[in-house]
Amino acid sequence: MTDLIDQVAIVTGASRGIGRAIAHRLAREGATVICTGRDLKTLDATVAEIAEGSGGAAEAAAFDVGDAGAAKRVVEEVRERFGRLDILVNNAGITRDQIFVRMKPEEWRDVLATDLDGVFFMTQPAAKIMMRQRRGRIVNVSSVVGIMGNAGQANYAAAKAALIGLTKSLARELGSRNITVNAVAPGYIQTDMTAGLTDAQREALLATLAIPKLGTPEDVAEAVHFLVGPGGSYITGVVLNISGGLYI
Repeated sequence: MTDLIDQVAIVTGASRGIGRAIAHRLAREGATVICTGRDLKTLDATVAEIAEGSGGAAEAAAFDVGDAGAAKRVVEEVRERFGRLDILVNNAGITRDQIFVRMKPEEWRDVLATDLDGVFFMTQPAAKIMMRQRRGRIVNVSSVVGIMGNAGQANYAAAKAALIGLTKSLARELGSRNITVNAVAPGYIQTDMTAGLTDAQREALLATLAIPKLGTPEDVAEAVHFLVGPGGSYITGVVLNISGGLYI
């Protein structure tokens, strides 16, 4: 299938894990994907993998989404080069886990600067382009933690919960311009963050799931593809829980 052919997408945090899988999936459907992140070397690896494995078109843009000027510049450069921007996937995120009473102000601020402010900085210029086009698809990668909370992740949960509110508000603001805005809320996914679990931790985690296995980045990528593709054209303001039943 090539249901995204001739479309242009930006995927933030595309150098690894969920973002990389999303970039691969959209490229496989024909989209030209701008892969963004902080490290050009790892982004170049993603672009090379897409060219070799997906046969799609991809480019790398290294910058910090928490830098408002850089985010605006990249979005505008995409429009200038390609004449359009059809899809924005806000995936970039970091963690600075700590119990709340010991959390340092910088641990709080760093997470919100990337996981929440970065979404604002990317989405505002992108939305303006999509409004002029009278078409666009925006997907924010939240987390099940933003719905149910998690000890030791007050900063991360706050940012991801805020993304849900932002998603619903923008869905109402932008729907009349044929722009959909949705969120996905992954649970425990096989990424670098879960690779360090001990066997005991993994067993305890699996016992909390209705589907007793970790999800994959590709599981999330499939959901994002559905939301930005033809099948998601009448879906907006939705938070799609991808957690294997961790939260029901």
